[in-house]
Amino acid sequence: MTTDSFKNTSSTLKEAENLAIAPSGIWDLVLLPIILLILLVLGFGAEEMAKPFLVGTPIELSLDAANLPYYLLRTILRMFIALAFSVVFAFGFALLASRSKAAEKVLVPILDILQSIPVLGFLSITVTGFIALFPGSLLGVECAAIFAIFTAQAWNMAFSAYQSFKTIPAELDEASRIFKLSPWQRFWRLDIPVSMPGMLWNMMMSMSGGWFFLVASEAITVANQDIKLPGIGSYIALAIDQRDLGAIGLAIVTMLIGITLYDQLFFRPLVAWADKFRFEEGDGEVTPKSWALNLWRRTVWLQQLGLGVIKLFESSFRFFRKRTDGTVAPAKNIIPSHHVARGWDVLVIIAACSAVIYLVKYIHTEVGLTEVLHILYLGVLTLIRVVVLIAIAIVIWVPIGIWIGLNPRIAEHSQAVAQFLAAFPANLLFPIAVVGILHFKLDPNIWLSPLIIFGTQWYILFNVIAGASTIPVELRYAADNLGLKAWTKWRRYYLPAIFPSLVTGALTATGGSWNASIVSEYVTWGDITLKAEGLGSYIAEMTTAGDFPRIALGIGVMCIFVIGFNRFIWRRLYLLSEKGLNF
Repeated sequence: MTTDSFKNTSSTLKEAENLAIAPSGIWDLVLLPIILLILLVLGFGAEEMAKPFLVGTPIELSLDAANLPYYLLRTILRMFIALAFSVVFAFGFALLASRSKAAEKVLVPILDILQSIPVLGFLSITVTGFIALFPGSLLGVECAAIFAIFTAQAWNMAFSAYQSFKTIPAELDEASRIFKLSPWQRFWRLDIPVSMPGMLWNMMMSMSGGWFFLVASEAITVANQDIKLPGIGSYIALAIDQRDLGAIGLAIVTMLIGITLYDQLFFRPLVAWADKFRFEEGDGEVTPKSWALNLWRRTVWLQQLGLGVIKLFESSFRFFRKRTDGTVAPAKNIIPSHHVARGWDVLVIIAACSAVIYLVKYIHTEVGLTEVLHILYLGVLTLIRVVVLIAIAIVIWVPIGIWIGLNPRIAEHSQAVAQFLAAFPANLLFPIAVVGILHFKLDPNIWLSPLIIFGTQWYILFNVIAGASTIPVELRYAADNLGLKAWTKWRRYYLPAIFPSLVTGALTATGGSWNASIVSEYVTWGDITLKAEGLGSYIAEMTTAGDFPRIALGIGVMCIFVIGFNRFIWRRLYLLSEKGLNF
């Protein structure tokens, strides 16, 4: 990734995170009880559907290295199917939320809540539903695995598309009106091109997020039953069960090969092609290039295929064009009805109050206040781990990130490395963690904690690199000429320059750490299980036991912690960065 790409990334991520936090107002708090009630109902439904648990004939997996290419193909196929659904969802969400104020008021807070729900929480509750759709077949489990990967990919892509649709430059919006573009034409001629650079970056990071939870997606344990699908994730799970370090090493190499292949053959060509859609006054420092895209353009039959697709789209533009008589119609100022808006608000509030009443009754009759207080206590323990680890990661990676960001040659080669590190599943470190803790007789409550941050700390590094890359050259010269040294240089120059990007990276890392706590606080290596007391291990234990209502309750409490942290910490830090620390 070039230095110019880092600059685009920093701006895109910052604006997307601002929109992801700001527009929801109080509606995230209003809609939270409704979402929690839906999760609880799904939990009860999952418990009922798990009773006739029929998934067909289990597939025998092998640690033979000859099977790895096939497993890699199956895994990448699942991830790209999930990516396709994520793209459709992202653009559909962005269209509705950006075109309708009423829809925006509800959809943005709902998405804010959904992205706070852990990926494994979705999998635990929905897997039995997918199995019930295809009884006696592994197709239901395949759908559940793809859906779990979808939930790891879709939310940030949806916010990226929404941010792009809401921030289309005024001159381009006016041009689309002057040329009388129909909604269909505007979507393909304006909305998609404007959102493409940010969407591609988020697609790459979404694929990395899918790899991180691959083991849980392909090796599913639910209602005391193990289901493994052919893939790299299930291969890793089998290697962990059999304590085969050699197989884990082969899985790591295969993952690296797979990430490199789709980066070179899919993402880099798209990034190079989409560079023409950047809306900037000046040209980038370095134009992205791709050997695969050059090969496509030089291959005659591929060019003809591309021209055929273009003609198909052009015919749809003619069919869906706006019908006019050639005159310019006066602009219509449509004033929304306040009565309709207020009525919609009242309905949502009534639904939220009803959900609160039902949740209180459920807690009182089915779970008990003691259980809820225990879960809240576990949530506080996990919160402490996440906060401490994020703080340590910031101290370590901010200086390194600034150094890399201020050196363009080093920054150019960081894309593939960052992609692989962000995709590295924490499960692969289980052998080291278990052996080390048992050998030195360490406390799992402390020494399992680093696994939480291992896969998410790279978001801090990558965003700091992006922020440092955006520092104007003139400002660097000014800092040198003024003789800023030591702490003064950090306080007056470095920290204000990268603070918005640092907040974005820390926010992303924090959300990922809550997700990672489910697999990091409950670690297995063969027949050895180590557990750190916390909300993540609680959800993992309830998932193994098949206690779906308590899974839903644990997920709900995790949502409350994540949303509360977003509202009271990250939102305030973003406001601070806009007012005082951003130049």
